[in-house]
Amino acid sequence: MSMPSKVKIIEVGPRDGLQNEKETIPAAVKIELINRLSAAGFVNVEAASFVSPKWVPQMATSSEVMQGIARTPGVLYSALTPNMKGFDAALAAGVDEVVIFGAASEAFSQKNINCSIAESIERFREVAVAAKQHGKRLRAAVSCAFGCPYQGAVPLAAVSDVVARFRALGCDEIDIADTIGVATPNQVAPVMAAAIREFPIDGLSGHFHDTYGQALANIYASLEVGITIYHSSVAGLGGCPYAKGATGNVASEDVLYMMQGLGIATGIDLNLVMQAGQFISQQLGRKSTSRAGNAMAAKLASN
Repeated sequence: MSMPSKVKIIEVGPRDGLQNEKETIPAAVKIELINRLSAAGFVNVEAASFVSPKWVPQMATSSEVMQGIARTPGVLYSALTPNMKGFDAALAAGVDEVVIFGAASEAFSQKNINCSIAESIERFREVAVAAKQHGKRLRAAVSCAFGCPYQGAVPLAAVSDVVARFRALGCDEIDIADTIGVATPNQVAPVMAAAIREFPIDGLSGHFHDTYGQALANIYASLEVGITIYHSSVAGLGGCPYAKGATGNVASEDVLYMMQGLGIATGIDLNLVMQAGQFISQQLGRKSTSRAGNAMAAKLASN
């Protein structure tokens, strides 16, 4: 199959990337990061999470961040909204897209939220209805679609089932996520095929973690089956809570460098993303985990 000529990259660093950071990051730093990413050309930035600060203290500044960013016309600013309280706060903060989530692994669902997959998705019905009533875009994430830290392999039928449930809630886009980064390229086609059976391919996205260094290879395999939306995180922000010391999200700079080499249009300025990655890494007091970003920064410094 021929490769897509263009793809959409969703930047998840400000939310998925920063949420596990131990030190509190000032709202002003998050605002600057989001503004830099918007200026770089991302058309969708996952900017916030309206969850209880008790569970995710780093996201306590979400309202302040959403109200402080310089909004670029045409850019969707998304937020995770696990319940109606979160949805109401997201609405008040002017979020463009709300994100809900459910696991393809029954064991993961039980361990994380003490209920079945079906029950967990049913809990989002109210949020889904409200999103549609308020004209907000609705996106869903299917976590552990390629493997689970508790049960290991995840049946393809489970992926199809979760995608079908999210479709029934009226989702505009559905993310197929390798939450623990265990997938290898030969798994990609069958898992994506299971999702495609239940949802239009142009609304499906690949969310690959780089825990075992396979994310770029998995994205390449997804391109081969026609997936045109991908998630990435500037500077590779975001650890993997289930694998000690492991990296989490694939770095935006690395994904963009690969797309550039493949001649696939993204509409994003890689240099500006590299600068944003170096900026946030300096703020966090550590080196970026993006290989392309660090190589570009080193080359710039030596000139």
